[in-house]
Amino acid sequence: MPSSPSWSPNPRQQSLLDEVKTRGAVSVERLAQRLDVTMQTVRRDVQRLAEAGLLTRFHGGVSLPREAPSVGAWKERQALYADAKARIARSVAAAIPEGSTLMLGIGTTVEAVARELLKKPGLTVVTHNLHVASLLSEHTQCKVHVAGGMLRTRDSAMEGDATVEYLSRFKVDIAILGTLGIDADGSLRDRDLREEAVTHAMVTQARETWVVADVSKFGQPGLAQVGHLKHARRVFTQALPPPPFPRLLQDWDIALTIAP
Repeated sequence: MPSSPSWSPNPRQQSLLDEVKTRGAVSVERLAQRLDVTMQTVRRDVQRLAEAGLLTRFHGGVSLPREAPSVGAWKERQALYADAKARIARSVAAAIPEGSTLMLGIGTTVEAVARELLKKPGLTVVTHNLHVASLLSEHTQCKVHVAGGMLRTRDSAMEGDATVEYLSRFKVDIAILGTLGIDADGSLRDRDLREEAVTHAMVTQARETWVVADVSKFGQPGLAQVGHLKHARRVFTQALPPPPFPRLLQDWDIALTIAP
């Protein structure tokens, strides 16, 4: 049985697993093309890997298990899908006009965006994320406004009434939000309901909202609803999200950008 402690993927199955790890979620058809095997072979390998707890199946494709360490420590989350996050960040930075005013939220994908913004002059950034503020402190042509409040140690973000009040003083061109997960109903999920007020302030004070999320976040559950995808104008990811998200994005007139 594949779940036996002695079982391990064969080279073809390992290649399949590596492809899913790189892309976050992949269709069976795409896997068959990438691995140059039949769809029947892919389905058989997917079944073995799913039984071993290494993959999760959805209609027409596979993704990493929902227990993937996206909710782990900040350093672990920073390393997870690092290549995908870098691609997303480059795509976002390229779409931001010079001289824009921005609000940047929490999450390692947002931090990857901040890193890319070091190459873009004339920006003004408002944030409650101390990692973002630290990154942009190296940018001599970027004005950074940092919200006060109570420090949340797990991700170095500020929270509380003072944070919300500070963010509400600004009106910006674009709010860029990360998320721990996007449920199938389009809700943005987090582990802490206290992030809801901050997210609401950012969406309210921005002329448009962009959501940045690697494709593994689509369908990922979370304890607290802190926002909703339908309030976004654009979504940036690195591969086509699994159903029902393409239909939802189309229904809500949200532009989907898949990073090259």
